Amino acid sequence: MKHIKLIAIVAATAMLAASCGQKKEAPKDESPKYLVLYYSQTSNTKAVAEEIAGYLGADIEEILAMQPYDGDFQATIERCMQEREQGVKPEIQPLVADVSKYDVIFIGYPVWFGTYAPPVAALLDGVDLSGKKVVPFCTFGSGGLESSSKDLVAKQPNAEVLPGYGVRAARLEAMPKEVEEFLKAGEFIEGEYTSLPDFSNMHDVSDDEAAIFNTAVDGYPMLNAEAKSVAVRTIPNGTEYLFVAIDKPRDAKADMPPADELQVYVTVVEGETPVFTKVVR
Repeated sequence: MKHIKLIAIVAATAMLAASCGQKKEAPKDESPKYLVLYYSQTSNTKAVAEEIAGYLGADIEEILAMQPYDGDFQATIERCMQEREQGVKPEIQPLVADVSKYDVIFIGYPVWFGTYAPPVAALLDGVDLSGKKVVPFCTFGSGGLESSSKDLVAKQPNAEVLPGYGVRAARLEAMPKEVEEFLKAGEFIEGEYTSLPDFSNMHDVSDDEAAIFNTAVDGYPMLNAEAKSVAVRTIPNGTEYLFVAIDKPRDAKADMPPADELQVYVTVVEGETPVFTKVVR
């Protein structure tokens, strides 16, 4: 009997040891996989792309045209206009990244003619982003995030296009902090961010507010408008204005947008000159 009990004890001890020795299965990594794709001609969009990828630890790849837009501003505009008239898009180099392996794809571009640059249009024609979360980001002279985002939704209707980020090339020094706030607000990275209040109700522009608007847009050749009404809100270290403005009469020019009503966002940081951040047409 003692011999039987001893055998039972030894067997139980061996089973316990074997159980303790087994490795626990590592939990699966449920964090999303990020990819940052971007086209950049002047390196402004590249700077934003690298900032985003750095925060997320994301893979990053540049969209490259087979025939680069390597001319000056006017040459680029003329080529782009010609391609638009002919209904053609530039050929781009095949992507190295396999987009099917990523959950969230950031797509960056400069805004040309109110939407994403042609190499990005070529990319969107050749890739299926169905089921992916897509985050647009862009650089621009005056605006274009909203219009290009709408075009992106139309081009990739089965993707979930999330709110994007845009910055004027003239304000690129403000980009790193804004990108950080944007990524926090979108819950891509952890951390507290500043939640801005709603704008006040619209009211007629006062003389002082008109002066702020005129100072902010002074010297920008693509924006020749008169402010009619405005809403205001407080931002860290200053005030943000949302102006509704009307284009002033102008001579017909091929490189100027048609006269219309537009929204102009202006910030005034304490002690600094007013600056417009974007235009929405």
